[in-house]
Amino acid sequence: MVCIFCIIESFGYTNDSKPLKCEDKIAAEAQKRYVRPNDAAFEPLSHHKICSTTLAARSSSKHGGFAAGISEVIILTSPFDEIDWNEVWKAQMKRSKEAIPARDCARIWEGRTSALKFWNMSQENSGRVEKTIAGTDITPESRVLDIGAGPGTLAIPFAKRVAHVTVVEPAEGMLSVLREKMAEEGVENIDVVQKRWEDVFVADDLHTPYDVVIASFSLGMADIRAAVEKMIAAAATGGHIYLYHFAGETHWDRECRELWPKLHDKEYTPGPKSDVLYNVLYQMGIYPSVRTFRLLHTQRFGSMEVAMEHFRHQYRITTAEQKAIVREHLGRVLKEVNGGFVLPASSTRVKIWWETGSQEDGLVES
Repeated sequence: MVCIFCIIESFGYTNDSKPLKCEDKIAAEAQKRYVRPNDAAFEPLSHHKICSTTLAARSSSKHGGFAAGISEVIILTSPFDEIDWNEVWKAQMKRSKEAIPARDCARIWEGRTSALKFWNMSQENSGRVEKTIAGTDITPESRVLDIGAGPGTLAIPFAKRVAHVTVVEPAEGMLSVLREKMAEEGVENIDVVQKRWEDVFVADDLHTPYDVVIASFSLGMADIRAAVEKMIAAAATGGHIYLYHFAGETHWDRECRELWPKLHDKEYTPGPKSDVLYNVLYQMGIYPSVRTFRLLHTQRFGSMEVAMEHFRHQYRITTAEQKAIVREHLGRVLKEVNGGFVLPASSTRVKIWWETGSQEDGLVES
């Protein structure tokens, strides 16, 4: 990265912003001569730190030339030195919840009907489930902790391959379907903790340690650093933690970005994505493996009324006007197939994982 002093020095003498060779005397001179518009001196910074910055500058000259003088210099320091990424996560999560105040994932899945629909949809994408399990480091003796387990989409297949599974899931509807499917599949080695992960006490609620800790698209915690620290506390030394999350704008984000202002007279704000998550881990000294993949998925509805009932909860429909807006939208995006309707969608997902217990988690010699 170009040294800020070199760029400032070139701004001081010419309209050409081509960087000059950085010398200590140039840095010292720039430190002395260049001041903010209010004439307050720059805060003293080490040359090393300054060299890791990015500069943006604007001139007050009517002619736009830097030779006329710099009116404002903005220094953006290293994101890992100055930005608390966990606070970024918290802020984005807070804005998202404020935009959708009634949205609570656990409440959405309290009803058995919604939870069973989730299970059935996951069975249509059983190939992804198998890939997820195959991508974990398990043996027949392994103990697995599944956070935000839902109706057992991963927990039940895991239980058939390992010694023990503990699921953490707050929604009664999800757990009702989980217990039903456990009985159908003859699975008995699953323990249930009916709590949010934020409310779990590792020493009291869990039978640690776990060889595999997994949270698959269930990272709705307000404080992600605290959530990850608790995962590490529950994991065995030499165990693995697997996090699945979203990258970029999801199909749900795109739909809400269009509909939310019409339905609720406010902008839709998505939650934090995997870029923020990675930076939180980085600041924790965790340098994980990352794999990005595209996931195609389909929602099926027996009729338009079934679809409307599903999206009534998703879009928080309470008025006839809102209902008309969503019906018109679904009429455009749903495709009629075999007497029913399907909503094809795709999104970019990220798998993030690391081995615990090394001096620098995630970096293990092969």
